[in-house]
Amino acid sequence: MGQWDALVDAALARLEARSLLRATRPIALAAPTAAPRTFDGPGPWDHAAVEIRLDRDTLHQWLAEGDEAGGQEEQLDGNLILFSGNDYMGLSSHPAVREAAVKAAQDYGMGPRGSALICGYTTYHKLVEESLARLKKKEDCLLCPTGFSANMAAITALGSITSLLSPGRKPAEHERIAIFSDALNHASIIDGIRLLERQQEALVFVYKHCDMFHLDFLLSSCSLEKKVVVTDRQVTTD
Repeated sequence: MGQWDALVDAALARLEARSLLRATRPIALAAPTAAPRTFDGPGPWDHAAVEIRLDRDTLHQWLAEGDEAGGQEEQLDGNLILFSGNDYMGLSSHPAVREAAVKAAQDYGMGPRGSALICGYTTYHKLVEESLARLKKKEDCLLCPTGFSANMAAITALGSITSLLSPGRKPAEHERIAIFSDALNHASIIDGIRLLERQQEALVFVYKHCDMFHLDFLLSSCSLEKKVVVTDRQVTTD
């Protein structure tokens, strides 16, 4: 990590020298009047957001599209648990989450004030970031509006390091970052990598899904100094 720390420090110094390094200034909101409720274990709410019912025609169509027809629809009644969304743990239905959302809307209104860079970053965003950083035992945390944008931001930030350290020109091929990407990475990762390729900030190598031998071969064959392996922690396209 020492080499990467040095690269990041050099890139940040370059931004500061060009007066492009800015800190968001949070808008201070009134402190909450009472401590929020916390999670106290599973309850009857935990399936409310993930239990769905499909009509018979839709169920048959889904099974047929997945080549899984052949009598299975006779064994299913259309009651399913949905794992393809972002709320498969059902936390959006937790009473504490509901109460906090209602209280926040009553006290502060609804909707974003603007982007975080302009006027949308408040003391509560900062509080969430600090809480998550403590939870994960990390130095700091940055909130992104979606998981897709988080992956895009992280990947493109890697390429920005090479551009910042090559002012006034595109990075030469030997200065670029070599990115090794799992063949079944999520679209958000792939889009970020494609953006780096278009900006000529990275060379990309795709290794077979979860094939460490193929990855090792590509890493060993690559002469670039800066190398990054990118893979989903939980492969969503498998």
